[in-house]
Amino acid sequence: MKNINILIILVISLSIQLFGQTPEDFTEEKNMPDPKELSFIGYYLMRYELVNYAPENEFFKGQVVGRLFGGNTTYTMDDDFARFGEQRFLGMLTYSPRLFDGWAKMRLAFEIDWTLGTGNYSAGGNFGGAFGADAVNIQTQNLFFEFNPNIQLYVNAGLLRLYDNIKVPYYTGTADLINTGYRLAFFGSDASGIAAHYFFKSNQRIKAGAYQLYENNVDHDDDVLLFELDYEYDIDIFNSIGFSLYYLNDDGSSQNGGGEGGVSILGQGLNSALSNYNGVANFNFGDETYNADIFWLGSHFHGNPILHQGRFGYSGFVMANFGSAKSKSHDVSIMGGAANLRTAYKYGKNIHDYISLDLIATTGDTANIDDGKYTGILTGNNWTSPGAVWFSHGCLLLLPHGDVVNRFNAAVVDIQNMGYGLLAGVLKGSYDYIPNKLRFEAAVGAGFSPIAPYGGGNMIGTELNAGVIYSPRVFMDLELKGAYLSLGDFFDSEITNGGLDSRPTNPWKIILSLKWIMF
Repeated sequence: MKNINILIILVISLSIQLFGQTPEDFTEEKNMPDPKELSFIGYYLMRYELVNYAPENEFFKGQVVGRLFGGNTTYTMDDDFARFGEQRFLGMLTYSPRLFDGWAKMRLAFEIDWTLGTGNYSAGGNFGGAFGADAVNIQTQNLFFEFNPNIQLYVNAGLLRLYDNIKVPYYTGTADLINTGYRLAFFGSDASGIAAHYFFKSNQRIKAGAYQLYENNVDHDDDVLLFELDYEYDIDIFNSIGFSLYYLNDDGSSQNGGGEGGVSILGQGLNSALSNYNGVANFNFGDETYNADIFWLGSHFHGNPILHQGRFGYSGFVMANFGSAKSKSHDVSIMGGAANLRTAYKYGKNIHDYISLDLIATTGDTANIDDGKYTGILTGNNWTSPGAVWFSHGCLLLLPHGDVVNRFNAAVVDIQNMGYGLLAGVLKGSYDYIPNKLRFEAAVGAGFSPIAPYGGGNMIGTELNAGVIYSPRVFMDLELKGAYLSLGDFFDSEITNGGLDSRPTNPWKIILSLKWIMF
């Protein structure tokens, strides 16, 4: 009996221990981490470049933006070449207090650029890489407040991204931003203002924005204002279509018609020296001040543009540009247009196994404003540099590319092509030799001008380029690319070639770069 009692006590004791140890006791402690109040995303670009073109004016050695042979004094060399290294770091910080539980955030983006070996012990952007360094060179890209009371509404206010795309920039990948909407061909920069994104249905969204592009004198009516309204509808899981309206009021030309404010000494607006620098149309008002009311009315559409939903994808837009600009002796009507279509096909199993064809057409003008009308297109590049950055086509010289620091150059930097208009096509192919590790790509592009400049023809040029991209780790790429542009008779004109008696030497470039996105 005694042995039975001892056995019963042992069984009860073991049972108490077993039932006391639930499955939760055998797992690691489940403490959910608090969300970070401060988050950071960084982008680093280091590149070394060999090119046969450079600016003649020493004033521009730190930052050279705009079309080849334009107001930036760039020229091509016959038997020599330029060589330089550049570095860029973009930092994006977000502060989201736990107290607000995601209801409100403060976002900041800054930029540090320099050419290696240029500038030290100084203040100003795009310098600081010389022996001794120690330059004050941090540039503020954005600083704005984000209000997000629910998953349907995002409101940004402050110095924020101004993109011609309906999507919220900080929640959208770069591939989406540059291949949907208007692809940054009309507006792609930063501006002070407020923008609201409202997703009022699962397949419909709207964006409304108001921006103060230039305040100038606070006691004068000399501002430049921009307003936008954009709507997008998902037809089905694959196809989407949108409609947009932009309105710009320009009363900022109080400096002898050249635009008060603006980039450095160049000014801004329809009559400023910025036009020759950026390769956009110039309204020849002379020293007369002007005011302008300009509208952009368009539609954008896409289906699987980055090939995540199947083998075929497309995107495109159509845009009508109209309005008026008036000075003491001019009354100019504006009516131009632009259209773009990009198609892509993924022939292999990997995301980079694709071919794409990108086509664009913009109207031009023959007589500037002498006949009382302008029939070309206008973009943000008329008001800042750069204010529109269409770089997702595949070219490196005929049209600009985006992996740049202090130098953003091409034969045609803006789709208005000095106001002469543009017809261009780019065929690009890419192949993942080692999936997500090593790929090859190549492209051929050709550009024509609907309007020929005085003394020149319609053919802008033909580009061939190729590259190899190696990814040693995720979000890090090593790239080697080269491009050659055969100039056409468009550059026989002294108006387009920088005042030369004959066509310039054909430009070429070789780029070795390291790109790293860090979280």
